[in-house]
Order: sequence, then C-alpha cells, then structure tokens
Amino acid sequence: MPAKKEYLTTRGQRALKITAGLLGGYFLSLAIHLFAAALLPFKSEVMMTATFSLFILWVAFMVLAFAARSGLKVWGYYLLAISVLSAFTYFLR
Repeated sequence: MPAKKEYLTTRGQRALKITAGLLGGYFLSLAIHLFAAALLPFKSEVMMTATFSLFILWVAFMVLAFAARSGLKVWGYYLLAISVLSAFTYFLR
C-alpha cells in the first residue's frame, strides 16, 4: 500500500538531504578530525584513528540529515559547524 503524498518529502528536500548526508557529513567529520589533530599534541595518532572513526561519524551525520525535516536547515548547521571548526583549526596551527 503506497504512502500518502502528504507524508512524503518533495524531490528538492530529498536532494538536499542526500547531498547534506553525503557531502556535508563527510566534510563535517573531516573537519572534526582536523580540529582534533590541531588541538591535541599527538597528530599522527589522531590521523590513524580517523580512518575508522571518520566513517562512524560520517554515517551518524548521514542519519541526522535524514532525521531532520528541512534539508536547508541541515545544510545550514553543517556549513556553520564546518566553518567554525575550520577557522579554529586555522588559528590553532
């Protein structure tokens, strides 16, 4: 039995959520690990750990992107977090 149209999201919202989950989630998890590498004294260990924990964070951010109602809000939060973490990383180096 198909779902009612009123409960489905539009194509634009789906596209925003997919791109936010794939691209935004990846870049946000990467920004978190780069910030941790700049903040902590052992950079090589953080980067080696990032090979596993980056994937876990990426999946978590993908799930969060699809749990939200608006894809634009997800992109806004992700871009804000990426820019803040990138600025902190830049000034810590």
